[in-house]
Amino acid sequence: MAIRSSVRRRKRVAFWVLLVLSIVWMLPLVWAIGTSFKSAEEITNNVLGIIPMNATFKNYQDLFADVSQYPILRWMANSFIIASLHTALYLVIASAAAYAFSILRWKYRNLVFGILITTMMIPSVANIIPLFSMVVNFGWLNDGWRSFLALIIPGLGGVFGLFIIRQFFINIPREVVESARIDGLSDLGIFFRIIFPLGKSALMVAGLFAFMGSWNDYLWPSIIGSVVMDPNFLTLQTGLASMQSSNNYEYGKTMAAAIISIIPVIIVYMFVQDKIIEGVSHTGLKG
Repeated sequence: MAIRSSVRRRKRVAFWVLLVLSIVWMLPLVWAIGTSFKSAEEITNNVLGIIPMNATFKNYQDLFADVSQYPILRWMANSFIIASLHTALYLVIASAAAYAFSILRWKYRNLVFGILITTMMIPSVANIIPLFSMVVNFGWLNDGWRSFLALIIPGLGGVFGLFIIRQFFINIPREVVESARIDGLSDLGIFFRIIFPLGKSALMVAGLFAFMGSWNDYLWPSIIGSVVMDPNFLTLQTGLASMQSSNNYEYGKTMAAAIISIIPVIIVYMFVQDKIIEGVSHTGLKG
């Protein structure tokens, strides 16, 4: 009885701690949403107010009306194209590598995978100079549509998604693979007809992280955008940064653009949340 009481007490403490943390995390988002519906006068006079006293859609209307100064639809299209292509290519590469590190048997497999995992400890900013030199040498800058390759290709070597997919693949029963080999399937056939369908939930988890990383990325697109110097080339995040200049006092419009930038990620998560939960629950840490 004492044990049950102790367990209930710990659960109650955990609940209240998580509730407080959730409120602290949500407050800035709720404040941002409320500010996006405030008028310029109310933003000045009621800065900390969460709920607008006279809600208005003017900030959103002005944002989409002033396309000559802030082509937000073009920025959103650029971000969506870049993030979608990056995610698709990354899943192909990461899933193929995960198959090699989980299903195939070859010497030093775990050693090579361990070396790849250690690269996650290297700060991403340490790779900026070599990556920039590579895209310059490839001639991807100031070359029309090829400039988008500079935003899509460099992030395809990320290891985090590979780790997630590999940990899922490695838990697939070995008997399934051996049965497929006995039936005459090649490694390519096993990958596409057996492993790939079974790993959909893990692929969705890795895909969501890849999409979010590309959609929310600011540092690398800002570096590439500073070379291309074309407002229509900007992604949504770099476009938002250009709105926050010293001459811009339209805080409501800027906040409205910031709220719009998070909507696609929320929509994607809503459609795949069940698979994501399934993928996380089945992704073990088996070596």
